[in-house]
Amino acid sequence: MRTIKEVAVLSGVSVRTLQYYDEIGLLKPAKVTGAGYRLYNDESINTLQQILLFKELEFPLKDIKRIMENPNFNKKEALSRQKTLLKAKRDRLNRLLDLIGRLEQGETYMSFKEFDLSEYIQALEQFKKENTEEIMKYWGSTEAFDEFIKRARDHESSIAQTAVEYYGSVEKYTDAMKESLSHFSENMEKMQKIKEKGYVEKNKLLMEQLTSDVSRDVKSEEVQNIIGQMLNLLDEEDQPTMDLGENYYDKLIDGYLHNPKLIEAMDQQYCKGASKFIGEALQYYLKKKNM
Repeated sequence: MRTIKEVAVLSGVSVRTLQYYDEIGLLKPAKVTGAGYRLYNDESINTLQQILLFKELEFPLKDIKRIMENPNFNKKEALSRQKTLLKAKRDRLNRLLDLIGRLEQGETYMSFKEFDLSEYIQALEQFKKENTEEIMKYWGSTEAFDEFIKRARDHESSIAQTAVEYYGSVEKYTDAMKESLSHFSENMEKMQKIKEKGYVEKNKLLMEQLTSDVSRDVKSEEVQNIIGQMLNLLDEEDQPTMDLGENYYDKLIDGYLHNPKLIEAMDQQYCKGASKFIGEALQYYLKKKNM
């Protein structure tokens, strides 16, 4: 038997990490003494080695736990899938290193091909494979979802550019989309409730109130109160689980203030100057909130 400190030294894993693995049921000690000391036998150490292998392969802890607990889990398929994802990451890093090398040599052109969506598209393919029932329910057919994936492939560069603008990197965008996909059914049900509970109509009324007089000071309590209601429209239980990106509101405000097509559309729908008014009101609200 080895103490938790001895296992920590042997494996290079901190004592706190081993304690955490015990707390979440991932790696239980073989024995706990009357004084509360955790002891590990050879079997425990072999299990830890497997956990560290999966962790090194970038499996999430929840997936590692599922693999370790389920003897019927297809480890070979899981490893194959992870191998594909790691290859995609490797290829992306190689392209980025090549790009850096070219930039160091004075090249000024940057193509968004360096920021490919291989991992994101792989996640979509895997989602289709594992969630056929949900896709049939909310997309109508797997063919419709295939068409969605095809559009992602066909417009990879433009999607990558948007991903970088909104999320800071393709990797952050991919992580956000994976998280959203993991809550797909839940999010689709919430989207339906948003329609049923009249949130769309409420937002429309608030927008009409906001643009009813664009001569008002955007900093006024009246205007800022409407903006606050719009941004906090959904009840907590009705909010979909999705990350809009760290730059989402900056891009939204920029659109209201500088995008000719959006400005024209908003001004035609409400009144002249509406887009600029909305953008400035939203900008002040968020600036004040973050002060």
